[in-house]
Amino acid sequence: MKVLIAGGTGFIGTYLCRELSERGHDVTAMSRSPGGADLPDGVETLAGDVSDADSIDGAADGMDAVVNLVSLSPLFRPAGGNEMHDRVHRRGTENLLGEAEGADVDCFLQMSGLGADSGGSTDFLRAKGRAEEAVRDGDVPHVIFRPSVVFGDGGEFVSFTKEMKRLFAPALPVYPLPGGGRTPFQPIWVGDLVPILADALEEERHLGELYHVGGPDVLTLREIADMVYESEGKSVRVVGLPMGLARVGLTVLGTLGFKLGPDQYRSLRMNHTTPDNDLDAFGRTEADLTTFADYLGLSGRRDATSPAGTPA
Repeated sequence: MKVLIAGGTGFIGTYLCRELSERGHDVTAMSRSPGGADLPDGVETLAGDVSDADSIDGAADGMDAVVNLVSLSPLFRPAGGNEMHDRVHRRGTENLLGEAEGADVDCFLQMSGLGADSGGSTDFLRAKGRAEEAVRDGDVPHVIFRPSVVFGDGGEFVSFTKEMKRLFAPALPVYPLPGGGRTPFQPIWVGDLVPILADALEEERHLGELYHVGGPDVLTLREIADMVYESEGKSVRVVGLPMGLARVGLTVLGTLGFKLGPDQYRSLRMNHTTPDNDLDAFGRTEADLTTFADYLGLSGRRDATSPAGTPA
């Protein structure tokens, strides 16, 4: 199978390129600047910006499948402002779909996000929701994934917890978390996610489906922060920051160009867990997955579910 992965040199993309290449598929990784990407031998690269239709003209020609992993992080305010979400997620998806339709590909895999909704509470969720609508309304056989936050080497989830500390209390031994850090997450390790994505491309029975996938544990932001600092041999005292004060603080920081802003405040008021974890559609259970604690090397120091494999 010949697969084009838009966003193939990014965090999830590099793992998926490796997974598909090891399964014997011909993979092309497309990104705006693919030079110097850490990709397996045999993976081709292609320069293209999905938000610029002319730059990806013909990119899907000869491909059997197209994967859209291009995404701005919901954890941080994008450079260029929140309007970039619509440009990259909605318009970029429409441009890539047009190429896939013209090339008559067999499968278009769309990476979305939990809570994606054209009427959602953040620019990220609204743009992702509109992108999903474009995929469903198009003529290309497709499968859509809504994963919870994804962690792993090269990802942003761990650095996000540190960014919160740096912004609110850089020189203090306390960590003022909005709402006391009660926001729930269901983080999934990238090494568990990419085989599921690969399976979806290889098995026609997944066409037309929308899957929610998350990790084995539901953790609050406070628990996650404690674990991150514990893994580094550090400790911080978490204190609650009233949500109203967090809203004002993040709004002001956003206007000053910081990486966190009002959308991140709204995101911290949401539930980031799956309504139904669709692992069984891929022959997996939550017990098969790697826990966040094990990824951080904490499994020997605290109770944690033993993973099926050891993170690379």
